[in-house]
Amino acid sequence: MAKNTICLWYVRDAEEAAHFYAQTFPDSAVGAVYRAPADFPGGKAGDVLTVHFTVCGVPCLGLNGGDVFHHSEAFSFQIATEDQAETDRYWDAIVSNGGAESECGWCKDKWGLSWQITPRVLTEALAAGGEAGQRAFQAMMQMSKIDVARIEAAVRGPG
Repeated sequence: MAKNTICLWYVRDAEEAAHFYAQTFPDSAVGAVYRAPADFPGGKAGDVLTVHFTVCGVPCLGLNGGDVFHHSEAFSFQIATEDQAETDRYWDAIVSNGGAESECGWCKDKWGLSWQITPRVLTEALAAGGEAGQRAFQAMMQMSKIDVARIEAAVRGPG
């Protein structure tokens, strides 16, 4: 068992979410599923209580805790992508599975968890800074899903 595991609270669909993530992202899998030994707030004995899973190698625990707490943008997974095809694949998988688009490369899955689908070309431009970084940032601010070609054009600049 990992020394540090991210615990994500779900109303009741932690196992469904874990399977979706495992099917969508590389180096992701569903591990142990534990059922409640007794009734609990929001569930009954025998219901799935926790699910161990990984998302892109990050160990997670999904907890079916009922309708008490909800995900917010204060926590998100940032998925680095290599090109537009990979960006589209992850973005479209999340949004088309009951999720929602947001701004600047962010989207939410149907369980309310936020994802940043971020092409490396954008991260590299922002890290480099300067005028190219500023142009890339300004281009990103106009986008929902990141358009790699527009970021590359912004980095190149006018001319």
